[in-house]
Amino acid sequence: MPTIPAFEPLKQTPETFPTLTTAQIDRLRAYGKVRPVAAAEVLFEAGDTKVPVFIILSGSLDIVLPCPSEDKVLVTHHAGGFSGEFSMITGQRAMVRGRVAESGEFIEVPVEDFRVMIGKDAELGELFMRVFILRRVGLIAQGAGNALLLGSRHSANTLRLREFLSRNGHPFSYVDLDTDERSQAMLDHFHVKLEDIPVVICNGRNILRNPTPAAVADCLGLNANIDESQVRDLIVVGAGPSGLAAAVYAASEGLNVLVVETAAPGGQAGSS
Repeated sequence: MPTIPAFEPLKQTPETFPTLTTAQIDRLRAYGKVRPVAAAEVLFEAGDTKVPVFIILSGSLDIVLPCPSEDKVLVTHHAGGFSGEFSMITGQRAMVRGRVAESGEFIEVPVEDFRVMIGKDAELGELFMRVFILRRVGLIAQGAGNALLLGSRHSANTLRLREFLSRNGHPFSYVDLDTDERSQAMLDHFHVKLEDIPVVICNGRNILRNPTPAAVADCLGLNANIDESQVRDLIVVGAGPSGLAAAVYAASEGLNVLVVETAAPGGQAGSS
């Protein structure tokens, strides 16, 4: 059975995984509800949308990275800790599984109420924003995401997908089929042919063979928070510097704006 590249749990530094004070937890109670949880209970799965933020009162919560062969525990949250990373702000789908490690009680804050809290409570809003950004940076640095890319350094399509994931700030693991000694076993396991390369495995279960960036975006749920039935005041095509500036100014005037981009925010400036 193939495995993902060398894996290490996330480093639990005070900056990335702080412990909330009693006063901070009491303020958060107003935005959620206390619920009992049982060991091995799965609270959310990779690919889920509108995942709540969980504040640990007692017990513990494992954050698990789904893998093709076996799940990997990224981090364990204990009393005073809380779940979540930058996808809670962007509205994208969860990249990990939340599984109760030890029975106890958690505060469950729905993501909509969590965003209200960020706007109203400056101290907690700043704390959560900083922590979520640091956690996303850590996931990217360790290649610990819900996307596994199998490709070749000689493949233009592989390079295109690596750039797409990197520029969108989406954590992923990469296996170079030209040099990785396990590559043949991985190819055999997933019945991958030469013309299928590159291959992307999403959430440990969905296999995309030589996909387009758009197909990868759909599989990972990068646009999960977009309501296609909603009527917009303004649609900006292209998220380069001028497109982003136009969208920001229009939104600041109260318009409902949607930015459409084929690759990633920043355009050529982002590539450079």
